[in-house]
Amino acid sequence: MMFNFLFRGLCAAFLFHSVIASAQSIAFTFDDGPQLNKTPLMSPQERNQALLNALEKNRVSAALFVTAANGATQPEGLLLAKAWGQAGHAVGNHTMTHIDLNNAGVSLTQYQKEILDCDEIIRKLPGYQKWFRYTYLREGNTLEKRDGMRSFLNNYGYRNAYVSLDTSDWRLNEKLIETLEKNPHADLAPIREAYLAHIRQRAIAYRELSQKLQGRDISQVMLLHHNLINALWLNDLIVMFKDMGWKIISPQQAFADPVYQLMPERQSAGQSLLLSMARSLGLGKFEGWERLVDDGDFEFESLRKLGY
Repeated sequence: MMFNFLFRGLCAAFLFHSVIASAQSIAFTFDDGPQLNKTPLMSPQERNQALLNALEKNRVSAALFVTAANGATQPEGLLLAKAWGQAGHAVGNHTMTHIDLNNAGVSLTQYQKEILDCDEIIRKLPGYQKWFRYTYLREGNTLEKRDGMRSFLNNYGYRNAYVSLDTSDWRLNEKLIETLEKNPHADLAPIREAYLAHIRQRAIAYRELSQKLQGRDISQVMLLHHNLINALWLNDLIVMFKDMGWKIISPQQAFADPVYQLMPERQSAGQSLLLSMARSLGLGKFEGWERLVDDGDFEFESLRKLGY
């Protein structure tokens, strides 16, 4: 299998990289922004600024992956995306409308047009990078779509902006908003704790998976979203990782890890790069796999018991 060949062929590079990256490292990236939807507690501008403030306070260089129809097609939304580049963060492409390449009704041509149309909007922004992140982290449910997209990205000079550390912050964000809409004065501490615990659990599990697959700590690229839950508690999340002893690096630094040159050969690649690698290598249902694909069910059950 080609993946096995690549896996073995890059071992020397991995070992060299592990020498210079002694501490576990992580890069912060945010999808689906800039969001102009209304939420309790904060306006779109306040949410955007809260995210930027937390990153600036902790001197974190991050990346925003723009889904243009969420706001960047409008002048006020484009200004929010521009603020990320002006603050020194990378700005990448996440399609126009967040369609799903695995959907049988979405053609390869349609999906590629969404990328090019988004590019027309964001390519003049400061911080723009030719990075593309697949919507839903799905790279196509057929070989034709998967390989067609790989050729497209190569021909247009895009990097596949892989995620190694996937989170379900989006689902906890939905619970947060639902809670506030029912009771604007609700105690949000349990949701905050669930959010931090969920991401900590995912971080530890994906670190263990990287050690299982690569025999080392890779530079992790974490997926978060441009939403209210991160606007409220991103600073707490960054502090949590620092307290864990993790080194926060830029996405550019993380993508320099040779692991992000790999292309898993499973028929329908997608999700976390590490999960795709595990499936390409036939790892099956390894210990702890269910906590990486449950969309935060464990934390939701804990919240349910508390009446949320």
